[in-house]
Amino acid sequence: MDRRLFLSALTASLALPAKAEVVLGDDGLHDQPFFLDSFLELGPDLEEAGADGKGLIVLFEQRGCPYCRELHRVNFERSEITDYLTTHFNVLQLDMWGSREVIDLDGEAREERRLAAKWFVNFTPTQVFLSPTTGGEVFRMPGYFKPFHHLSALEYVATGANDEQPFQRFLQDKFAEYEAKGIDPDVW
Repeated sequence: MDRRLFLSALTASLALPAKAEVVLGDDGLHDQPFFLDSFLELGPDLEEAGADGKGLIVLFEQRGCPYCRELHRVNFERSEITDYLTTHFNVLQLDMWGSREVIDLDGEAREERRLAAKWFVNFTPTQVFLSPTTGGEVFRMPGYFKPFHHLSALEYVATGANDEQPFQRFLQDKFAEYEAKGIDPDVW
């Protein structure tokens, strides 16, 4: 075998698999197959989620956001996160600077950027958890959370622990439970 051919074959066999490509929509935002296809009416979207036994997450992102890219390339590539997410929540993506009209929970029509300002969304990604039971926000993930913390936040809301204790206490209890079992959680 020719030395160049051998080296080429060896190099190809050792190559790491390419990271999954994250699809960008026409608006420059990352796209996911589980994003809600919505008329952007939050009341009916929340009612629909509740009828399915789920909550609603409003995910604010913006074009060119490196932390949004990380959310999609790291967290949303983990099946344990996306499986849990899609089982317990519907996810509606909005553009923090967008101009699409959204009907807010109060029935008023606002552009995405005006809704972001009203809801005090100052950076991306921000995930706002809405409960069909209360009809309003029950938790917020401001910024990028690493996979362990992201999944924990989903569990925190889905199990109703957010009604019982602060998120930091929930994490401390989870760490203590893991430690008792001799498990060192991968918090990256």
